[in-house]
Amino acid sequence: MGSDITEIIASHKTLREKIAELLREAIIQQKLKPGERVTELEIASRFGLSRTPIREAFRQLESEGFLHIVPRKGAMVAELDEKDIRDFYEIKAVLEGYAARVAAERVTADDIDRLEKLNRRMRACAGKHDIAGMTVAHNEFHQVILEICGNQKIIEVVGNLVRQFLRFRFFVSASAELERLLAHHDLVIEALRTRDGQAAERYIVQNARLGEQVLVDFFLSRKGSEQGDKR
Repeated sequence: MGSDITEIIASHKTLREKIAELLREAIIQQKLKPGERVTELEIASRFGLSRTPIREAFRQLESEGFLHIVPRKGAMVAELDEKDIRDFYEIKAVLEGYAARVAAERVTADDIDRLEKLNRRMRACAGKHDIAGMTVAHNEFHQVILEICGNQKIIEVVGNLVRQFLRFRFFVSASAELERLLAHHDLVIEALRTRDGQAAERYIVQNARLGEQVLVDFFLSRKGSEQGDKR
């Protein structure tokens, strides 16, 4: 986390925003893990910062779902449960499905080319076992469809939700089901190419449901492993 602080503090953002970005990225990259405690004093002493903007950053991250602040105990990296995952994908499926249906009416040849390149990049990353690269390309693929749709409110809502799940979507990209996820992408691209909005919506929803199941399986497996360690 320390290697990022100079670049972030040099940016044209408020100190609260800079601290929030630093902590958000640390959580997304699993440098700070679910349930791990984060204290104002530790951050302040580590980087020589005032505690006031740190407290404000903590509140911002709590509103975004990254931190959970407990009175008299401080802040902890927020945990997720199975219901959180299912609720997230339910909203994602509906909004991205709608976006794909609208995108089919507006898509250009350049958009199709961009989506195909992203899917090829994901397959290339898979061949090199570059999970981080796959995750970036995977997120960008879905972002492109939202952008083609052009509904700024949907982009904002889905973007805010996805940010909270970025630290876990790494496991979706690393899944054994990756080829099925990419096959769904191929079907979405073809539906967009032929301007078949209903098919584009159907395939993007199927893709979301598969991502949901992969993440739920990972969550339940981790939970079972943790319970086994406590025995």
